Amino acid sequence: MEYLRPYLEHWYIVPRAVLRLLFILLNNAYCIPTYVVWMILLSPLKKINPDTFWRIEGYFFHWLLAMVSMWSWSAGYDVVEMGDDIHDCLEERTLVIANHQSTADVPLLMACFNPKKGVTSNLMWIMDSLFKYTNFGIVSVLHQDFFIKSGKSSREQSIHELVTHILESYIPRHRNWMVLFPEGGFLRKRRAVSQKYAQKNNLPVLNNVSLPRVGALHAIMSTVGPGQAANNNAVIEDRPVAVKAKLAFVLDITVAYPKGVPLDLKDIIFGIRAPCKTVLFYRLYSCQDIPHDTEGLSKWLFDRFEEKERMLETFYRTDDIPAADYCKQPIQPSVVAQDCLRFLILHIFFFTSTYIHVQMFMAVYDYYNYLIN
Repeated sequence: MEYLRPYLEHWYIVPRAVLRLLFILLNNAYCIPTYVVWMILLSPLKKINPDTFWRIEGYFFHWLLAMVSMWSWSAGYDVVEMGDDIHDCLEERTLVIANHQSTADVPLLMACFNPKKGVTSNLMWIMDSLFKYTNFGIVSVLHQDFFIKSGKSSREQSIHELVTHILESYIPRHRNWMVLFPEGGFLRKRRAVSQKYAQKNNLPVLNNVSLPRVGALHAIMSTVGPGQAANNNAVIEDRPVAVKAKLAFVLDITVAYPKGVPLDLKDIIFGIRAPCKTVLFYRLYSCQDIPHDTEGLSKWLFDRFEEKERMLETFYRTDDIPAADYCKQPIQPSVVAQDCLRFLILHIFFFTSTYIHVQMFMAVYDYYNYLIN
């Protein structure tokens, strides 16, 4: 019976995993449809007062991201902030770039952004088009996130569509932050291709990150960056579009998982992996200090990922990142705190909204039956 001891000592893992799965499925069932219904009910406001509509939509979007933040937090997967102080960019137009290791990157970034006032409600994600077909896809479509198509054949078209989306959605909706993963995919899928490309083109061979793709960054900076191009009107389908808003900062986030073993969405849903702390290391750059020319901007981005490589190599070896080596005035490492009371209030709101919507649909259904009978 000795071989059964480990299983008996941790008998609760499987029931807890099942309960977490059921809860998250239920959480999706009463949150996402509620968001969609509210957006449909409020849609006339979009015609009357679009600014008010999008402000309300931003609050709903923030509340949904808070639900996702709760999943990782309740499993014991904390986020630790290190590096530069980012308070200066919280209410400014900011491009966030981050390394991309697994399906847990986005939920953990959500958990990090969630307590920061005004960030997630004015946030635009740039993500793979496949995300559109997930359970959260309808939310991202209504929020007007951007879905970028992967593959060489659609790369130029995707860049053009990104520029159009920035001018027709990001700016008019008064978004502040946009999040970009320059690697263009998960590290495990991109590493071999990246290393082969690096060897062929005499570039650094990276193991902990992959070489970034520069097209999206160039498009963003040439559209809303501080360079000369951003001072002029843009042209979309033969229509001039005034570009008044410019990016103020680029926030470079390095996602560092303990021992180099990334969490994934399965871990967050089932909570089987032991609680751990994932480090988000910040480097904040004023857009004025970033090269504006194509060659200089490309080199700047490659330098950031070479820096991430060194940073992660040190972290995986020592469980620490020497912040003083990268930042002039680094903040003290701190765990991102979540608000339990706020989680409770949001659950009550979504439950109540679901009940109201169900009653509305039942009333409409009964009235329809009354009319046809």
